[in-house]
Amino acid sequence: MTRHARNCTAGAVYTYHEKKKDAAASGYGTNTQRVGKDSVKDFDCCCLTLQPCRNPVVTKHGYLFDKEAILEYILAKKKEYTRKLKEFEKQKQQEEEQSAKDELKKLQDYLSGGQSIVNRSDSSSTKDKASVSNMTNGRDKVLPSFWIPSKTPEAKEATLQKPDSTIYCPVSGNPLKMKDLIPIKFTQVRDPDDNRSLIVKQARYMCPITHDILSNSVPCAVIKTSGDVVTMECVEKLIKKDWINPLDNSKLKESDIIPLERGGTGYASVNDSLEGKHERPVLQA
Repeated sequence: MTRHARNCTAGAVYTYHEKKKDAAASGYGTNTQRVGKDSVKDFDCCCLTLQPCRNPVVTKHGYLFDKEAILEYILAKKKEYTRKLKEFEKQKQQEEEQSAKDELKKLQDYLSGGQSIVNRSDSSSTKDKASVSNMTNGRDKVLPSFWIPSKTPEAKEATLQKPDSTIYCPVSGNPLKMKDLIPIKFTQVRDPDDNRSLIVKQARYMCPITHDILSNSVPCAVIKTSGDVVTMECVEKLIKKDWINPLDNSKLKESDIIPLERGGTGYASVNDSLEGKHERPVLQA
């Protein structure tokens, strides 16, 4: 029996390995690679800064932010709204002034039209036609710019719309208000033998009720009344049984439990779209 070579080319099937090898060598096709855990933010990191939160707050939809970062975002959006509103009001005022000038011009033309037909015909015959040159009537000071689309002679002024005063969450897109931000607190893992800094520890926080370690692989929830972060397993097995907070024996409702959204960056999230793609030219038959 003869031996086969490692790269046998006598097969009738174009295998996946051969296709992948040829695609890597040719420079064509789309490369895909599964994103590692280093590309997914931790559950206790801010959705804006992607860093561990110093003063964590959560929205009513379960998105975690650092209080300083989200307040800066809200302030920036309010300044942007104020700027756009001033531009809109300025444009509206200019339109009103222009309409008033047009009405005044129509009135003047009507009053000046009371002259005799002969006088109107004489004046119209002696009136110079408007020049089409771009160097007359002060046009030499403002020359058109043919390389900027908004400055070309055919370009029309953009009409501004009244800006929306609502501030939206940068992650979920839902309306966001400062009063909806709920301060939360994580329970640190107390280990007297571990003298490392909190930020370098893998197991930083735990559930205050069951003492289970919190991580991206553990679904968590926030108790709205107290701000404690617990595991969803604790909610299902302990809290939902009597709807009583085991930490302070207070009554709870279903709306007081906010599931905490985990992981995710600009292109990856936990258990969803954990694949990076590099699109390259494709050969078509």
